[in-house]
Amino acid sequence: MYEKEKDAIGAFLRGEMDRRALIRRLGGLGMTAASAGTLYNMMANNAHAADFDWQKHKGKSVKLLLNKHPYTDAMIANLPNFKDMTGMDVSYDIFPEDVYFDKVTAALSSRSSEYDAFMTGAYMTWTYGPAGWIVDHNEWLNDPSKTNPNYNWDDMLEGVRKSCAWNGVPGGELGSPDAKQWCIPWGYEQNNITFNAAMFEKAGVKVPTNLDEMLEAAAAVQAANDGVYGVGVRGSRSWATIHPGFLSAYANFGEHDLSNDGGKLSAAMNTAGSKEFHSKWVKMIQESGASDWSTHTWYQVGTDLGAGKSAMIFDADILGYFMNGGENAMAGQLQFAPFAANPAASAPTPNIWIWSLAMSKFSKDLDATWYFMQWASGPEHGLFGATEMDFVNPVRKSVWDSDVFRERLNKNYPGYVEMHDVSAPGASIKFTAQPLFFDLTTEWAATLQRMVANEVPVDEGLDQLAQSMNSQLSEAGLR
Repeated sequence: MYEKEKDAIGAFLRGEMDRRALIRRLGGLGMTAASAGTLYNMMANNAHAADFDWQKHKGKSVKLLLNKHPYTDAMIANLPNFKDMTGMDVSYDIFPEDVYFDKVTAALSSRSSEYDAFMTGAYMTWTYGPAGWIVDHNEWLNDPSKTNPNYNWDDMLEGVRKSCAWNGVPGGELGSPDAKQWCIPWGYEQNNITFNAAMFEKAGVKVPTNLDEMLEAAAAVQAANDGVYGVGVRGSRSWATIHPGFLSAYANFGEHDLSNDGGKLSAAMNTAGSKEFHSKWVKMIQESGASDWSTHTWYQVGTDLGAGKSAMIFDADILGYFMNGGENAMAGQLQFAPFAANPAASAPTPNIWIWSLAMSKFSKDLDATWYFMQWASGPEHGLFGATEMDFVNPVRKSVWDSDVFRERLNKNYPGYVEMHDVSAPGASIKFTAQPLFFDLTTEWAATLQRMVANEVPVDEGLDQLAQSMNSQLSEAGLR
């Protein structure tokens, strides 16, 4: 069964057929994209097994600590392939995100050997790495006896890959030559626009391409659609309010969170340019944001869009992806667009969130764990997750080159592929890596709340924030 299909996929794997020819061939044989993806995944794993001793750790087991997430679902769905290829067993504990990071911190800080690897955000490794809780994965990446020859580390999107590496020096450039690879990228989020096409059409409004246009469009579409607010952005008193749309727009104007003068860090959000940006952002929320904006997290921003309560969001692209499906009232009515807040910018420069995998330094068997790590972050699993599950956004260029994946997105998520392609070259973490990241960024969000509530003028609020941050940086010996 599937002998002709196997021959076609085999020819592709040997480089004798390009992707488009493969798709035409499989389509002509009546094979669905899902079935083709499953067969390709199996054959690719078998082919790669021939080039590398995947059975080296046969009989061993690894245990994972995982967040409840579509990336986790995709991995579990494909896990039988890993077990068959390696002879290893994989167990896991899954927790919802509201308690997940507490579980990670508890396990690592207690030096527990229960978990061999875990999901993490790149930002968290700025704490875990210097604390000695996780390994520098370069040791395994650079060892050909431990990493399969088809892993292709350079296939990772450069901005994403570098954003997961830091030398541990406060203010040190992410991805520098001396950086330690604290985690391996798994899936990531850009921050761009998801909008309700029908609401925009009713208002006769074009999708905004810069911040000034966003203020105008949000107000106009709100006025034209009863009971709808113009733009959804996060607003809770949390560091997570700053990192998505806000910082993506802020960085597009060339503004920074901190300045670095010979290793001495200082607050940088009280510049003239920053004050102008904050004034516009605050005005946008006051005029066209949610009435309960100060409570809005990822969840509220997304569900309001999915329920038709907001006309657009400037947040994670994958948030819009999930709201455009399932049982959401607006499923099938959402579209996607890249966004460069600065009209003088040549392209978007989104800040990113990266769900990554990291090995615990306290694992009983790091070499065996690395076999799971390289499989889970490898091109074959990435393609499986992207074409058969909801593993978006992939972190590998080869997966984004997949015609099957691109056609799947183009069919159901208008504008998504173009949005990603335009934004990916400038997508990276824009924050300064340093140990006070969470405290300082949460204080930034609190100041933003005070500005929106008219409790403090923007200029005064930013001056106060900078003064407070500088005091904390000095106390920590960073300034």
